[in-house]
Amino acid sequence: MAYKLILASSSPRRQQLMQEAGFEFEVRLREVPEVYPDTLPVEQVPEYLARLKASAFNGDLQEDELLITADTIVSIHGKVVGKPHDRQQAVAMLRELSGNKHTVISGLCLTTVREQKSCSVCTDVFFRELTEKEIVYYVDRYKPFDKAGAYGIQEWIGYVGIERIDGSFYNVMGLPVQTLCRQLKEFGVEVCK
Repeated sequence: MAYKLILASSSPRRQQLMQEAGFEFEVRLREVPEVYPDTLPVEQVPEYLARLKASAFNGDLQEDELLITADTIVSIHGKVVGKPHDRQQAVAMLRELSGNKHTVISGLCLTTVREQKSCSVCTDVFFRELTEKEIVYYVDRYKPFDKAGAYGIQEWIGYVGIERIDGSFYNVMGLPVQTLCRQLKEFGVEVCK
């Protein structure tokens, strides 16, 4: 079956990555509170949230539609770092990431009327020690309030602050494209036909 792809994400970065990977898709949104059980291990949170987002479409998908949902978190010192609510929180998050390794984990969920497959992808990110001036400059100039961990790897802070990554660069942007492509092939969806 030739599936129509539905991306359930308002993230401009996810939409851009899907377009640049050559996929044609429609964006469909549902409001879903991103809440998870406190007892859930950190590495399972994004996949749980991706499946939760997919559940908001139960009964709404057509036979020829394939829904893509995703969630990305930053984990440091065994805890989830979400999106900052304000400038002060963004600065505090970047102070914590400064000079440390953290892990970016994305959960992917692909859903059709007949089946659902989900997985997680992890990437370790190593920040050099950032100065207070650099942190404040970045937060004030780029306003990273819609980004997990208060930064975008593709922005200035990524250029000057990230020493190395182990894993997928695009995962850190919010969508592990290679894994998504592999999963889509399992549903018979390919860009190269």
